[in-house]
Amino acid sequence: MRAHVTKKTLSEGLGLLERVIPSRSSNPLLTALKVDASDAGLTLSGTNLEIDLSCFVPADVQDPRSFVVPAHLLAQIVRNLGGELVELEITGNELSVRSGGSDFKLQTGDLEAYPPLSFPPHADVSLDAAELARALGSVRYAASNEAFQAVFRGIKLEHRPEAARVVASDGYRVAIRDFPASGDGRNLIVPARSADELIRVLKDGEARFTYGEGTLSVTTDRVRMNLKLLDGEFPDYERVIPKDIKLQVTLPATALREAVNRVAVLADKNANNRVEFLVSEGKLRLAAEGSYGRAQDTLDVTQGGPEPAMSLAFNARHVLDALGPIEGDAELLFSGSTSPAIFRASGGGGYMAVMVTLRV
Repeated sequence: MRAHVTKKTLSEGLGLLERVIPSRSSNPLLTALKVDASDAGLTLSGTNLEIDLSCFVPADVQDPRSFVVPAHLLAQIVRNLGGELVELEITGNELSVRSGGSDFKLQTGDLEAYPPLSFPPHADVSLDAAELARALGSVRYAASNEAFQAVFRGIKLEHRPEAARVVASDGYRVAIRDFPASGDGRNLIVPARSADELIRVLKDGEARFTYGEGTLSVTTDRVRMNLKLLDGEFPDYERVIPKDIKLQVTLPATALREAVNRVAVLADKNANNRVEFLVSEGKLRLAAEGSYGRAQDTLDVTQGGPEPAMSLAFNARHVLDALGPIEGDAELLFSGSTSPAIFRASGGGGYMAVMVTLRV
C-alpha cells in the first residue's frame, strides 16, 4: 500500500482521533489507530470503549489495504513533518512515513486482534450539524464534573414537534438552548465528555442520528461516531424556571461581563465568589467583598417590572458562564431575592440560563 496525502488533512483527521484514543491502556490495542485504505482515501478509526470514532481523509492510494499503528506516535510524527505532502507506504509489518527529507518507520500492530468497529448504514433522524454543535457548546458549562447523580454529568437532548432542546444542569444552575429541528427523535442523555467530542467534529451539513440500545450513532459527511448514553431520569428542570417575573433588566452582555470580572477580583473565594446585584432607578450596582477589601461597579440599565428595586447575590463564576453564549444585549429576569433568576439574550435566540441566588 502506498498513499499520498496532504499534511494538513492528515493532521486534522489524526487530531480528532487522538482526542478519543487513550495514550495509555491496560489493553495496548486501544492505544492503536486502524487505517483502512481505499481508492478514495484513508479511513482512520479508533475507540476508548465509550466512544468509537471514524474519520475519512481524502488521499491518492495505490494497492489499498488495512493496518494498525500506534495512534499518538503517528500523530506526533505527522505534526512535526517539514513538508506539505506526506507519503505513507506499507512494507511487510512496517509503515514508512515520508515528507521532505524525513523518513520514519513504525511497526504495525495485529490487525486481526483489533476490536471490530461497526457504524450503522441508515439514519433515524437528521439535525443541522452546526446548530447542534452551537447548542451543545452553549450549555456544556452547566454539566457537572463531580455530581453524585450520573445524569448531571450529561446533556439532555429533547426532540419536540418543530424544535430540539439541549439541557444541562449541575443542580445549582440550568442551561437551555432551543434550535430548529424536525423528525421524530428520541429524548436521551449524552455524557458531557462525549458531547465535547461531538462539538469538535460537527461542522456544516447534516448530523444523522441512529438510535441503538443505550447508544447513539452520529454520522456526517466525513465522520462517524458511536456514543454510549447515560441511563437515568433527568430532573424536572422546568419547575425551577420562574414564571412570576417582578423585575426585568436589560443591558449589554459585554458590559456586564467586564464589570463582574472587575469586582470578582475581590470576591471571597471561600464564599462562592459572591457578587451582589442591587437594581434601583435604572442602575445596576455590583459589589464584592473579601479578605483584602471591597469592590463596586455601577452600570446603566433599562429597568421594568412591578418591583422598583431588588437586591440579589450570585456566584460570579456562574454569572460569567451564563453570559458566555449571549451576544448583544442580555436580559435578566428576577422573581425575588431568594428565587432563581433567568439570564437570556434580549430578543430571543433560544438560549436561557437559570441560576439559584445566594443568600442576601
